[in-house]
Amino acid sequence: MLIQIDFSSDEAIYQQLCNQIKLGIATARYVEGEVLPSVRQLAEDIGINMHTVNKAYTVLKQEGYVKVDRRRGAFISVETDRDAAVRRTAKELRGLIAEARCRSLERDDIHALVDMIYDEYDAATEGNG
Repeated sequence: MLIQIDFSSDEAIYQQLCNQIKLGIATARYVEGEVLPSVRQLAEDIGINMHTVNKAYTVLKQEGYVKVDRRRGAFISVETDRDAAVRRTAKELRGLIAEARCRSLERDDIHALVDMIYDEYDAATEGNG
């Protein structure tokens, strides 16, 4: 599992870990059913506290990206409830768009950013497929 943590970032390490795993799912680097490293193993590999990994796995489980089974451990299992995904995305976008408007970004700027990011994910998916 390729995880890159920026220890000098203001973003919490557990959040970086969550974002890295979500990015891996979005770009097909991590696929449905793939078993994640144990909390202990990932903590050792990255050089972070086990509680930090556990928190990330818990958040990913709550957000519908991971399931946890006592026998298998944590594995990728993306909840595909489209309505819930739309609601969650709209909630997160409201905050991001408010920030963007405060910084004078226009609608076209936001659309261009969304297109650019989707293109990056598409290119990464093609590279992993």
